Amino acid sequence: MAFDSGMLAASLAEIKENCLSYRVEKVFMPERDQVILSFRAKEGAKRLLLHAGSAPRLGLTEEARENPAKPPMLCMFLRKHFTGAKLVAIEQPDFERVAVFTFDGHDEMGFECRRKIYAELMGKYSNLVITDGEDKILSLLRTVDFSTSALRQLLPGMRYELPPAQENRENPLLCDKDAVLRRLNESDPETSATKALSRAFRGVSDLVAREVVFRVSGKIDPPLSDCPKEELAEAFANLYADVKNGIFTPTMALLGGEPVGYAFCTLSHFGKDAEYRPYASAGKMLDEVFHLRERQQYLRERAQDLLRMLSATQNRIQKKIALQEGELADCETGEKWKTYADLITANLYRLKPGLSEIELPNYEKPLENGEYEMLTVPMDRRLSPAANAQRYYKKYAKTKTARVELTKQIALGREELAYLATVEEALARAESSKELGEIREELGRAGYFSLQKAASSQKKAPLPTPAEFRTSEGYRVLCGRNNLQNEYLTHKLAEKSDYWFHAKGIPGSHVVLFADGTEPDEKTFTEAAEIAALYSAASGAPHTEVDYTLVKNIKKPTGAKPGYVIYHQNWSCTVSPSREEVEKKRGK
Repeated sequence: MAFDSGMLAASLAEIKENCLSYRVEKVFMPERDQVILSFRAKEGAKRLLLHAGSAPRLGLTEEARENPAKPPMLCMFLRKHFTGAKLVAIEQPDFERVAVFTFDGHDEMGFECRRKIYAELMGKYSNLVITDGEDKILSLLRTVDFSTSALRQLLPGMRYELPPAQENRENPLLCDKDAVLRRLNESDPETSATKALSRAFRGVSDLVAREVVFRVSGKIDPPLSDCPKEELAEAFANLYADVKNGIFTPTMALLGGEPVGYAFCTLSHFGKDAEYRPYASAGKMLDEVFHLRERQQYLRERAQDLLRMLSATQNRIQKKIALQEGELADCETGEKWKTYADLITANLYRLKPGLSEIELPNYEKPLENGEYEMLTVPMDRRLSPAANAQRYYKKYAKTKTARVELTKQIALGREELAYLATVEEALARAESSKELGEIREELGRAGYFSLQKAASSQKKAPLPTPAEFRTSEGYRVLCGRNNLQNEYLTHKLAEKSDYWFHAKGIPGSHVVLFADGTEPDEKTFTEAAEIAALYSAASGAPHTEVDYTLVKNIKKPTGAKPGYVIYHQNWSCTVSPSREEVEKKRGK
């Protein structure tokens, strides 16, 4: 899902409509490769996201992002030069994946000055470059010196130059049907029709080229020889004529509820099983496309140390439990030692020292004739019969003690695995650095992780902030997204008369429905249960059983780990939550 030049043009058209001639009110950098410029517009604040990370893009965003406690140096530089500056021009030079934002403002002496931001959105080479009015580089996100590139350097003090144009690729906005047909005729007839288009024209992604080919041929990726070239050239030229005229229909394609593609135009080539969702706003579409994807990427990048630690700890505990279960099985021989000792003691009067073994009647196994089954008992000839009996009694006592202790240790190990499963599930739901910090703090308190790093960067940990929802009837519902939030919500925020929800028997969030002294209706209970089901390890299951009870029935055992509770009085229900419907209630 590449952010191509057509998608950039659609985003810039929306930005021009909403932000051009307005002033920058605030500047944020929620991540080291993301800049958000907040504009004071007549319709309210508009936020422009410039993302030069692993999924580069830009556009208006409505998604709230958490900002670090200490802004990066580049953020401070941008605030100094762009706060109060007016956006006066937006350009996309030669239909490249580069956007130029020109601002008029004042320098530190109060004199009028011009500043520019060049957003280069080219995969791993993406960058943000800040220049003055003469294109002298003042600062940038990533410096590029000779050790990085021998062709093009980007360093403060140098004059900015646009990235070199892609060889043998034409600007599709300047090509009519005949020009497109000429390039198609120059291509190898056996090459893919999709590749023929994307390689001949600048800023055309394979997804858009595949869509044009499918519209004409009805096939996903046929060779060029199987496509009617004139129809293909006409369809391609018409599509980019719309781009040139500012006509966009942002569309996202979904399969199984997950985004599989997006573009500035309508899509149809993902098949009949796909859902095609049109948007009036390119920025809103990008927010939805990248929300889940970025959260997963964020988890991989920012929580690698936590995930490695959890995996190693879980493996270690599982191996330890396997060994302990083996030792526990060996303890079953303890009864044999007791039998040997009892038989020796019962027959001491007829045993002589120096025996290596002896057959004795096993009084525990009588025969039908009134006698007893004979049992061969090994003996240590160096010891007296009484000493042999004592030796077997000691071995029995050891296995008896070991059985008790091993049973206890195995139970503790399984409890620890269950706790780590809740942490792992919370990590999978983490959406911000604050939530990751809370999980890190929780593991630090439990002795799994060092708190020195967190303590050095943060003087005082803020209170946990559970996710907030509003039901259809207006009831407030809070959802803990990790064990610290769960504990704070259940034992600090909730009143005894509120209702507590949790997915039955699996790791998940504590969810509290604040009743405010009233009796909620059935629909409200169902919606709260759906939140608990969705924010649990059963997320995505067609049906989930949820327990719910009054908060006064929830107890935390002494010494239990964060988030662990017990309850003995509850009701249960089965729900089938819709992620889309639940998320609509969030943050109302």
